[in-house]
Amino acid sequence: MKAVRSVVEGCLEAGVEWLSLFAFSQENWQRPETEVAALMSLLEEYIAREAEELRKQGVRVRVFGDLERLSPPAARAVERVMELTESGEKLGLNLFISYGGRAELVRAARLLARDVQAGLLTPEAINEDEIRSRLYTAGCPDPDLLIRTSGEQRLSNFLLWQIAYAELYISSVLWPDFGRAALYDAILDFQRRDRRFGRVSV
Repeated sequence: MKAVRSVVEGCLEAGVEWLSLFAFSQENWQRPETEVAALMSLLEEYIAREAEELRKQGVRVRVFGDLERLSPPAARAVERVMELTESGEKLGLNLFISYGGRAELVRAARLLARDVQAGLLTPEAINEDEIRSRLYTAGCPDPDLLIRTSGEQRLSNFLLWQIAYAELYISSVLWPDFGRAALYDAILDFQRRDRRFGRVSV
């Protein structure tokens, strides 16, 4: 919770407009029940402690994932923080809970198939925009920078569609210790990158 608070405050100070945090993956449901219960309790505690301050700071919280799997108290906490902060305009905070990138793409494919079956869409009309509009993150910009903490060098099934052109930054700092200094190191490194999106630099 300290790391989340520090990174949110750092983003607000640096003028970052969108922050996405991978809080709990679909694979995490396979962990021992006691650990899952502890993580759900931590989510509830974080929202209880931070929701009002997030609202005051102008942060709008969105929560994405298979939320039907959440415990009733956790689901209520998620609904509460989204409703409380819906008018925030300084920072969009996307929390990914019970989320997997492949599952998100499967969900989008099913939504497209249903629309084709219903006669609302033809297969030939399916393009990137149609797929993007059926992702959890529809309406949010794709990430510019993906920060991977703890020295890990894998994507771990996170935002597989959205990070197609994101810059990758590997930090050796463990997530519980990741604060403003580590965040600013990542941002400064990003600002030195030459982003070409497949084009040649002029």
